[in-house]
Amino acid sequence: MNSKQMFLDKLRAGLKGLPHSVVEDILAEYTAHFDEGRAAGRSESEIATALGDPSRLAREVRAETGMRRWEDERSLGNALGAIVGVLGLAALDLLVVLPVLLTVGSIDLAFFIAGACICLAGSIMLPFALISLLPGFDGDWLQGVLISLGMASGGASIVAVCALFTIGVINLLIRYGRAHYRLITQANPS
Repeated sequence: MNSKQMFLDKLRAGLKGLPHSVVEDILAEYTAHFDEGRAAGRSESEIATALGDPSRLAREVRAETGMRRWEDERSLGNALGAIVGVLGLAALDLLVVLPVLLTVGSIDLAFFIAGACICLAGSIMLPFALISLLPGFDGDWLQGVLISLGMASGGASIVAVCALFTIGVINLLIRYGRAHYRLITQANPS
């Protein structure tokens, strides 16, 4: 098997899971690189070496595709795709990025759950406050209503801040991935 076909096969394997049209466009682009190199008198092995490691190229394409999807449509699936793409691109930095990401994500999740529980508790207390069944309020229904509304709105606020924080962290990861991608591209010009 020739160097061109081995390169394209490795690249195709690394791009598995991406939309078929994206994979075909990328393979056509790299096939054109080989055709131009052959027209310039270079061998296929020289062209493959100049293009770099197809596995690394596939990781870069996957990261960029995930980031574009996240920017186009902000959804949980696209956020996970962007995170996985950035972590795949930053494989060498995995020992630094992953523990920090897991710690920040765990704290964010804990605050999210706490906020949801506080909001739920306030929502459950509201009907009881309205009929003065909450103990300790001595029939002062207004105080019970205000406390339950305060808990519900405070919990909802915590959940909203956690959601905004999560979006911010995802955007930082995308910026990190792009900066990392630019550094790799500058260090290994194709």
